[in-house]
Amino acid sequence: MQTFQLNLPPFTFQVETNIPLVARNAKILYGDAFSDEIDPLVYVDYYLSATYSGGIRRFYKPQARFLCDEREPFKPLKANQAYAMLEWGMNWTVAAHELQYAIVHSAVLAKDDKAILFPAPPGSGKSTLTAHLSQNGWRLLSDEMALIIPDTNQVIPFVRPICLKNSSIALAKQWFPESVFSTVAGDTHKGDVIHMAPPKAAFEQNRTAATIVGIVYPNYKVDRKLDIYQLNMTESFMQLVDNSFNFTAIGKSSFDTITSLIEKTKHFEIFYNDLNEVDLFLTEDIINVT
Repeated sequence: MQTFQLNLPPFTFQVETNIPLVARNAKILYGDAFSDEIDPLVYVDYYLSATYSGGIRRFYKPQARFLCDEREPFKPLKANQAYAMLEWGMNWTVAAHELQYAIVHSAVLAKDDKAILFPAPPGSGKSTLTAHLSQNGWRLLSDEMALIIPDTNQVIPFVRPICLKNSSIALAKQWFPESVFSTVAGDTHKGDVIHMAPPKAAFEQNRTAATIVGIVYPNYKVDRKLDIYQLNMTESFMQLVDNSFNFTAIGKSSFDTITSLIEKTKHFEIFYNDLNEVDLFLTEDIINVT
């Protein structure tokens, strides 16, 4: 059994595993944020495990289990999906337990400490867009969740690998050959999945908050040129609430935070097939005019 810590502000995770690919992937993706020398003086927010299922399963179609503080939120998955399961498990852990932030399922990227949220369902191309922007002058704060300080329009980083799926995997490897990638988790409920390490600069600024100036709902369409639709506040509010992890749990504080955020930002829904066109639009029409 191997134990390691992941120092990922604002949280520290301690992970126990007996599946070699879990520790191996975590080490190459997290770099200096990974430590297999456990410091007893470091406060650990969550104790996680990703281990083989017991019994005969270990030898016949092996499976992996994820536990958070001895609680098992998911059914076991195929052992080759264990690392992806750990990443998804960290998402679940934060979304299910953290109440000091208004948390939205969204990528977050920034320029000049001005941040844009990209809330989107699976299949929208969010993570492919995130990978492209993070390698082209934008600071990655998160691929999966926006941690918004209540009653402000400030979002804090939660820097972790970018989750890419299916056809996006080959594209990312072609576009960014110098980047670090995990092993492929094949045949998951999302198809084939791989994780791409964040740029080093994102880790170096993982304690620097940014001011949210825009909310963009992306929709990748292979045969569609860039179409931009400015949303009114009601339309954007409803979509942002739909993507909120803890809107009900923290009640009025979340309502007030999202309402204030909607009033202070620009809102767009975009349809696109050219990532460079999207980058230009975001920079010229949101970042440079706010």
